[in-house]
Amino acid sequence: MDSKRDYYEVLEIEISASSEQIKKAYRKCALKHHPDRNRDNPDAEVRFKEAAEAYEVLSDADKRSRYDQFGHQGVASSGMHDFSHMGADDIFSMFNDIFGSAFGGGGRRGGRRRGADLQAQVVITLKDVARGVKKRLEFTREDECEPCSGTGAEPGTDRQSCLTCGGYGQVEQTGGLAGLFGRMVTTCPDCRGQGSVVMTPCRACRGSGRSPSDRVVLVDIPSGIHDGQAVRIRGEGEAGEAGASRGDLHCYVRVAKHELLERHENDLVCRMPISFTQAALGARVEVPTLNGKAELTIPKGAQHGQVFKMNGLGLPDLRSGRAGDELVQVLVEIPKKLSKKQEDILREFAETEDHSVLPESKGFFEKLVKYFGAEESKK
Repeated sequence: MDSKRDYYEVLEIEISASSEQIKKAYRKCALKHHPDRNRDNPDAEVRFKEAAEAYEVLSDADKRSRYDQFGHQGVASSGMHDFSHMGADDIFSMFNDIFGSAFGGGGRRGGRRRGADLQAQVVITLKDVARGVKKRLEFTREDECEPCSGTGAEPGTDRQSCLTCGGYGQVEQTGGLAGLFGRMVTTCPDCRGQGSVVMTPCRACRGSGRSPSDRVVLVDIPSGIHDGQAVRIRGEGEAGEAGASRGDLHCYVRVAKHELLERHENDLVCRMPISFTQAALGARVEVPTLNGKAELTIPKGAQHGQVFKMNGLGLPDLRSGRAGDELVQVLVEIPKKLSKKQEDILREFAETEDHSVLPESKGFFEKLVKYFGAEESKK
């Protein structure tokens, strides 16, 4: 089940929108829902981060193509940023080319900014849920440029103190959008909050200090995990500013549907068809479980839809590890075709039936007689 809104709907644009229209729509949406402008509206921050996620996908030609073709599933494992764990300032710093000095990309708030979180997705089976599993995950992240060690300066040269902010990384803004928020201290637009600037950019990364890197990690998925939950792998996100920690990787788990079993919390449900003779006379049937076959005894007179419990054959609880049960619901099937011999036997049986034996049947037929009697009296 996918609860995310359509990215085009989030930015209020058509699917044919150009890159410039997407950029303008995102800027408008981000300014509208900025948390500082909506302090009394807790939903604003959600919308603000939702817009950032939509823009990250639709502004990238490759991600947009996959999204248009496969929806959210198409971009879930592409190493996207996890905006839900990022502050508004960090998000603005990512898209500084759009907002310029209007918000300044956010301040450093007393220290170097940690790296951005990423999110990815893995698909597991119910058997994996029962036992736990390690999944290999491949993704791309922004790492420090090796030649310049992330400084952005050509090896052999140094960064210099920023003249605009005097090395503080922040400037005070008194005009423009400051009137909407009051006095604003924003990130320096020239050094982007780092307090220093590159005079001779690194040729390998063109002064960004970052370069894309392919990464492979083994994700330990615990037993009992539920569809939609996430496993956090610390330090596997993108690199932070010099001296700051890396972000984290949030691996979201999707549990694939089983062919015969359905999950209900920690219990498993199996809907088992049986014949009417098995239901009437009782039987021993083989039931599928996550550990293979198991034998279940069906008592005489089993009713359609009746549920039988097989203790301990469900899924473990994520916290306690205690196993749930497997619930077998029997579905009595009535044959559409009978042989002559079978029909004769059933007709013979029908002659011996007493419809008033079972309390449920007796109650129904008593009501039926009263109903027809009432209808006759009205005529």
